[in-house]
Amino acid sequence: MAIDLSKISTRAAKDLDKEKTKMSLEGIFKELDELQNLLYAERKHSVLVVIQGLDASGKDGAIKNVFGKLNPQGVMVKSFKAPTEEELSHDFLWRIHQHTPARGMIQVFNRSHYEDVLITRVHKWIDDETAKKRLKSINDFEVLLTEQNQTTILKFYLHVSKEKQQERLQERITDVTKQWKYNENDFKEAALWDDYMNAYQDCFDHSKIPWTIVPADQNWYKEYLIATTLLKTLQNLKMEYPGVKPE
Repeated sequence: MAIDLSKISTRAAKDLDKEKTKMSLEGIFKELDELQNLLYAERKHSVLVVIQGLDASGKDGAIKNVFGKLNPQGVMVKSFKAPTEEELSHDFLWRIHQHTPARGMIQVFNRSHYEDVLITRVHKWIDDETAKKRLKSINDFEVLLTEQNQTTILKFYLHVSKEKQQERLQERITDVTKQWKYNENDFKEAALWDDYMNAYQDCFDHSKIPWTIVPADQNWYKEYLIATTLLKTLQNLKMEYPGVKPE
């Protein structure tokens, strides 16, 4: 089904009870803890979680508040910043592949290989033809992971409104606990909103593995959707403890 971000709300449904939803998360995290332990013990599957979104969409908070509840032995997080000189001397997926999850592990990408068809495209560092080729390579790469390493890939786009993004960016100036996040360039990037929306839309339209659009104006709802999606994914793997290893 085609995704049209302009028609998707950035907030939870009005009839959804915030406190009840937050309370239900405790039970969800308990189940996730057991399933993650099972994933780690069985070592037949792996999970790659891709978290994308504009600046101030809440990527860091989602990772901390959802995946921070799990056993750190079974979860790895990689944040992708601007590529280094060495990384730029290789193909654009080189720096990504070395951080894909081993069997038994959950790997979280804070930004990802999609940056190479998002910011690069918005700033005209690559042309449309190059972006098209890269999107094909990304699809091939993701299929390789799913078919050759039993990796389930979850892709989340944190869907924040312009108003909430500006509010959060301003907090990075006024809130002493968030000033370390302040980057003047974030406001310049925010001004390119429409260009980013077009670039993301093209990613959604040409992705073989579907994206989950997560309304991100309310942190409690964002975390609930990510946690429940991960829970259903792990449940569907039908995992079993391996038992005593033969001598």
